[in-house]
Amino acid sequence: MITVSTDKTKLDVPFIQNFLKDIYWAAGRTIEEVQITIDASVCFGIYLDDKQIGFARVITDYVVFGYLMDVFITEEHRGKGYSSILIETMMNEPLLKDIKIWRLATTDAHFLYEKFGFTKLNHPEKLMEKIVSYSLIKTEKSN
Repeated sequence: MITVSTDKTKLDVPFIQNFLKDIYWAAGRTIEEVQITIDASVCFGIYLDDKQIGFARVITDYVVFGYLMDVFITEEHRGKGYSSILIETMMNEPLLKDIKIWRLATTDAHFLYEKFGFTKLNHPEKLMEKIVSYSLIKTEKSN
C-alpha cells in the first residue's frame, strides 16, 4: 500500500541523505545539512508498506511562493506512478493551498511536472541567482 505523509517524525533521514549525497543536485550534502533542510521545509515522505521509497520538500512562505526541491523515488520503484502520487499529494496539501507561484528546477523530469501545470518560465530574463558552492556549479556544468 502506498501512502504519503507530511509527518517529519516518519522520515528516514539516513535514507534521504544516502540518496541525495550522490545525486547531481545535492552531491555531498551531509546528514546534518539534510536535517537542516527538513527542519526548514514542508516535507513529504512516500512509503510502500510503511517503508520509505521517496521524498520531496517545499520551501515556502505559505502565501506567495513555493519552491519544490529534492524530489525523488528510489530507482527500483520508478515507473510505477509513485512520483505522480507524490506530486499530486503535494499540490493538494491544505497547508500549501494559498501559494500563488510555484517554481522548481529539473534536468530530466519536465514531463512529470507538466502534468501538474508547471511550464517553462515566461520571463527567465527577470530571474537571477547567486551560487556560492563551486561543487554545485561544477556538477551542473558536467551534466
